[in-house]
Amino acid sequence: MARLPQNARSGVLDARRSGARSRMIPGLLAGAGFLIALAAAQPARADYAVLRSGQRLHITGWQNLGDTVRLDLPGGSVTIAAADLEKIEPEEVFGESAQREADVPYSAQIRNAAGTYGLDPALVASVIAVESNFNSRAISKKSALGLMQLLPETAAQMAVRNAFDPVQNIDGGTRYLKQLLDRYGQDLTLALAAYNAGPKRVDSYHGIPPLTETRSYIDRVIAHLRSQPNLLRQFFPESASQTSSVFAAPKSEK
Repeated sequence: MARLPQNARSGVLDARRSGARSRMIPGLLAGAGFLIALAAAQPARADYAVLRSGQRLHITGWQNLGDTVRLDLPGGSVTIAAADLEKIEPEEVFGESAQREADVPYSAQIRNAAGTYGLDPALVASVIAVESNFNSRAISKKSALGLMQLLPETAAQMAVRNAFDPVQNIDGGTRYLKQLLDRYGQDLTLALAAYNAGPKRVDSYHGIPPLTETRSYIDRVIAHLRSQPNLLRQFFPESASQTSSVFAAPKSEK
């Protein structure tokens, strides 16, 4: 094979290097563009890790390690059991509504239970406010217990072992409220009446029992929901404003 002169070989090598660089540059630019796009797609804000206990951790990242999950925190990292992680929620979910919820006791537990059973957290919080005023140790004259004032038999039905434990109580009470809403075709007034007076009385009267306590109870829960017009329209599509005077003149108790 004929050998090229030194200067010719150098020219060929330079051409090859130039061609290789020319082919690499688009690839590098494409890769750089991908990385830039990926960086732009990544949220600049942190997220929240929601634990089964109801606790929320502000995280900067996380990694699934199989049976465990590593959560990167602003000041370090922590590894927890994967079963203890309920979900990861973007920070943007917690806007102004989250700031308002921060003033509500047990807001994390309320949100978790409401999400589990498909109810609005505002409804659960309103029931708790009227039932116990957020007193986890409350006991009524009828022996109803805890935040959502579960009777012992109701607590047993909802598999609540410790009615004074906020997580168990809120979960059991929210589950029970969901069952009542389903039972009465999403009629909020009937579900609340049954929550207060019991389903047997509601069924016996074929509607809201003529009890001052029950009617007042429904009215007070709905009053708490007045700041949630969308939620009221969900249950009272015809007119949310009508709910304020439905029980203005209750009959005497029997």
